[in-house]
Amino acid sequence: MGRRIFDVESGGGIGHSKRHFKGTYRHVALQQTVEQTVAGLGYDLVEIERSAGGLLRVTIDLPWQGPNLDAAGAPEPFVTVEDCEKVTRQLQFALEVDGADYKRLEVSSPGIDRPLRHEKDFERFAGEVIDITLKAPMGAAANGQVAANRKKFRGTLERVVAADGSQGWQIVWSDEPAAKPGQKISKKRVPAPLQALGFALDELREARLAPIVDFNGRRPKPGTVVSD
Repeated sequence: MGRRIFDVESGGGIGHSKRHFKGTYRHVALQQTVEQTVAGLGYDLVEIERSAGGLLRVTIDLPWQGPNLDAAGAPEPFVTVEDCEKVTRQLQFALEVDGADYKRLEVSSPGIDRPLRHEKDFERFAGEVIDITLKAPMGAAANGQVAANRKKFRGTLERVVAADGSQGWQIVWSDEPAAKPGQKISKKRVPAPLQALGFALDELREARLAPIVDFNGRRPKPGTVVSD
């Protein structure tokens, strides 16, 4: 299913491309060490970041148990300080054995803007509001409904099924401006139509949960951090 923008009733699909950790051979070896160590302890590796000053930041999460278990109504568990401490200790040992070049290690749980990189990430967060960035502007696919040079979108993530039975993803949104506090909305005003964007996995440069604070507990508790 190619990238296109359409009215929400039209259907469509969405996907995501995996963003690779860039760098020299040492960096690739470091990533492999981190991936193997984190997976060996029973966690998912969400992200690896290197920043100025030699900081190595590793983001972990608990493996998703799937929609069937989530439907039981039990709250989804989240990464604790103890989880981060356990991973930190094991990573320190593994990275020292490999002679990895870093000065400080930080292990944390995902923040409210958690990246989505794999198919299972999209399955896990279906129904959530996400931010996506396309690799290339919409171009002719915009069909006059959005700017042709637009690459960034925010909308609710949904699973869709195409006419041929193949499954994909789309985001749905409305350009209706948010009402200001105390503002009265006329009942005669016609609401802005819903729009949807379907695209293939390899057309995404980045996808993340939208950093929306929800005091009703929509998201698991984010942002647990442990530094060495």
